[in-house]
Amino acid sequence: MARHLSARPAWPEGYQSAVALAFDLDGPTGDAMLNKSLKDNMRYFTEGSYGPFRALPRLLDLLKKYQLSATFFIPTWVLEHWPERCERIIEDGHEVAYHGHRHEVFINCNSEQQLEIMEHSKAIFKQRLGVQPVGFRTPSGDWNSDTAKLLFEFGVQYSSSMRGDDRPYFHLNEGKVGLVEIPGRWDIDDYSALALFELPSFPSGGDRISPYQQVASNWCHEFEGYHQQGLCWTTILHPKVSAKPGRLKILDTLFKQIRSHDDVWVSHCSQIAKWWRSNYDN
Repeated sequence: MARHLSARPAWPEGYQSAVALAFDLDGPTGDAMLNKSLKDNMRYFTEGSYGPFRALPRLLDLLKKYQLSATFFIPTWVLEHWPERCERIIEDGHEVAYHGHRHEVFINCNSEQQLEIMEHSKAIFKQRLGVQPVGFRTPSGDWNSDTAKLLFEFGVQYSSSMRGDDRPYFHLNEGKVGLVEIPGRWDIDDYSALALFELPSFPSGGDRISPYQQVASNWCHEFEGYHQQGLCWTTILHPKVSAKPGRLKILDTLFKQIRSHDDVWVSHCSQIAKWWRSNYDN
């Protein structure tokens, strides 16, 4: 990877920091839900389908309330089954990006399998939404040593998959600048504070649902830390986890905190990546 040497990046138009709100619209994808629940027990399937069917519209309403733009990483299996919900994401001015087809474990896929997933996803985005995404978030939170090169040669411009910094940076492709990485962190993943699934057991170890006011406070403090140091803050949030009725107040509190500053650049991941490439590709 190649990093910009300045600890404090310069953002456009005098903004002090950048925020890329990002949501993974997983729905009932992944082996745990699709391979077991869809066949054997609809309870597990509906746990996931609640995300695109019921939680997404209220999340989009809240984003509109605060006039915030966001990026949605969508497994294309979800797009096939809830196309109208995904169409509204585009209509509301948000970005859509790659997140596998069935939320595959990319580190377990060889290069041919990864390329097949990307080709399949590209075709579905084009057919269903008329768009060609330029961003990618690995569904499983990992990838193998060939993935960054494969994605860049496929036409992807940025990733929000790795954890290597609190500023964007570049993955190298044969010694040259490749993907822009917009790194996130697991502690800004709502699963770590708000998820409890009976079967499959996740997180393992039982009930880890934290007090909602504490979660809101933690996320606001994290945002403030990034803002004060002039960094780039992104999220790993899931509508089916954090956009439930009682938890929407957490997001409302966070969005209000972000909007309390007039020097925060809130934009799509693609716009932040484009700006980074234009200013730091040297």
